[in-house]
Amino acid sequence: MKLLRTLLRRVHKPAASAGHRRRLSSGGGGCGGPLPLRGEAPVVGSSRELVRRLGSQVEVRAGFITEDEEAALLGELEPGLKKKRYEFDHWDDAIHGYRETERASWGAACEEILSRVRSVAFPEGSPLLGPVHILDLDKTGYIKPHIDSVKFCGSTIAGLSLLSDSVMRLVKEDAASEWLDLLLPRRSLYILRIPDDIEV
Repeated sequence: MKLLRTLLRRVHKPAASAGHRRRLSSGGGGCGGPLPLRGEAPVVGSSRELVRRLGSQVEVRAGFITEDEEAALLGELEPGLKKKRYEFDHWDDAIHGYRETERASWGAACEEILSRVRSVAFPEGSPLLGPVHILDLDKTGYIKPHIDSVKFCGSTIAGLSLLSDSVMRLVKEDAASEWLDLLLPRRSLYILRIPDDIEV
């Protein structure tokens, strides 16, 4: 089953970053549909069967990093991001209101965080594709419906949701009535996997 990633939507204004009018993440955009509430499961969908069937391919780990670890990541990223303007068009028209960069080297504290992400999200010894991709969405920014290329993203996508809670919606490419919403609390890790038996 091919899935379409369509969104990250701000759920609340983060208290710790009231001066920052944006969200930092690795995916996202706006959508309708039910919004999971704090006490609910991190993955909800158009049917229980769909959630059950795809449950092993999507994972949300709330509280994956601490406030101090989030601050360490932002401390390394902010100087470079401050030099960039928010863009309102993208080469494939997938993102609106964003700044992005890639980073291959990190300080010790951040490298420890990313090593933890790698150990949880990717099988031991699996090849990783290039540097870490950082996407910073403006307060009005969003990610439009799109399909990530396995050629460029690999069969597993892992991301940290920083600065605010958000929701990521996955929709079946040829059946928009089949969808999953992933509640991504601030400082959570999300993992999307394509099973080995799926042809891409």
